[in-house]
Amino acid sequence: MPDTTIKNADHNPATEGKTTIFRSLVGEKAPVFLSRSTTGEVSLDDYLGQWVMLFFHPADFTPVCTSEFVRLAQRKGEFDALNTQLIGISVDSIYAHMAWVRWMEEHYNIKIDFPIMEDVSMTIARAYGLINEDSNSTSGARACCFINPQGVIEAKIHYPMQLGRSVDELLRVQKALIEIEKTGLTCPVDWQNGGKMLDYPAEDMRQMDGDWLQQSMKNFDF
Repeated sequence: MPDTTIKNADHNPATEGKTTIFRSLVGEKAPVFLSRSTTGEVSLDDYLGQWVMLFFHPADFTPVCTSEFVRLAQRKGEFDALNTQLIGISVDSIYAHMAWVRWMEEHYNIKIDFPIMEDVSMTIARAYGLINEDSNSTSGARACCFINPQGVIEAKIHYPMQLGRSVDELLRVQKALIEIEKTGLTCPVDWQNGGKMLDYPAEDMRQMDGDWLQQSMKNFDF
């Protein structure tokens, strides 16, 4: 998939004359990284054969990020049951990560045993399309990437700096992706684990005769 280059609007003085590269990466091989983490050196290749959820956050020792990591630690067992490895990433150093982890463990009686990686140069964040080449700000680096056992990005969700993520929704997305991969079917609106899936994947719909949309929706009730 070719990159799309967009020239920012001239009326925005903060970005005038800058070129931004946008890449979804969904459906593409995940950029492979090697970096230090709170559990030792980590490479994405270490996790081939299982799902990975990369959990990018703008900075350590911030209230929203702290709330997210505490909740992830509390519910890590649910991701483990889905064969999904959690990996946190931010631009803070490994030393800041370790101090932050100790603070959270002491104050919330939890254990954070999944890796939190350092990305001081923002190389990983840029490779995953979270910030552009001209930016020195990490405000856009609140995102999740869901990577399948073959190392392909299946979903990418981007959030503003001020909005904390819902762990319920992250688990719903992860369960849906697993079911889609297992069955080849699709998940309708508000799908929950165990719910009905649509019988026909999109590529089959084009080959149907008659009212293909009605056929594909026959098992779905609003």
